[in-house]
Amino acid sequence: MDMPSYVLLSQEQALQRRLEVAANNMANMNTSGFKAEQPVFHEYVAQAGDTAAAQTPTTSFVLDYGAIHDLGPGAFDPTGNPLDVMIEGPGYLAVSLPAGGTAYTRAGSLKLSPTGELTAANGGLLQGEGGSPITIPPEQMGQVSIASDGTVSTPQGPVGRIAVTTFGAEGSVTPRGDGLFDGKNGTELPAAETRLTAGGIEGSNVQPIAETTKMVEILRAYQSSVAIASSLNDMRQHAIDQLGKAS
Repeated sequence: MDMPSYVLLSQEQALQRRLEVAANNMANMNTSGFKAEQPVFHEYVAQAGDTAAAQTPTTSFVLDYGAIHDLGPGAFDPTGNPLDVMIEGPGYLAVSLPAGGTAYTRAGSLKLSPTGELTAANGGLLQGEGGSPITIPPEQMGQVSIASDGTVSTPQGPVGRIAVTTFGAEGSVTPRGDGLFDGKNGTELPAAETRLTAGGIEGSNVQPIAETTKMVEILRAYQSSVAIASSLNDMRQHAIDQLGKAS
């Protein structure tokens, strides 16, 4: 395979990656707390030949570097459920995993387990301050309220406070599926900096029209790449035919 073909191949791999990300965004346009992704690519420059560097031809390839999240907020979706919360600003709810460890989520559809623990949408225990669970006494399960600073109360008084964790480097937060993220070196916000709105959840921040436009652009770019590849093949075939006639 010659150099132009390698360049086209790297472009088509990048287009495939862009399409996968756009399709995933579209599939999660109705997922609570979902943040749209954007692929990130780097340029790899290869030099050929052994002449002086200033005279050496260079070829640029596309390398898949990863993806970043659009941290813009989703719209507030009122549900009327006092246990549902939306995080105002950056941060994630901390969730204990069944196998141990902690994951994070923006999906604020909270529930109560049969034994009174506050849980996330996936069923994992929601962490309060210091990583401790928040438990509601059985006789007070139907009388729970959540304040803007995350304090969970019943008519008998506070029973805990929901922890909101932020990360200095958002690139350290990676999706693990089921609306959860892995994160490292998070910082738990104090009550004075925690902002929650109860009675609703955060919708996805995916913009369907923008994602559809991206998919059309990807299709057109792929069609152009195929046309260039076809032209290169025609040029090779023509060169082979001319060589055959000359021999």
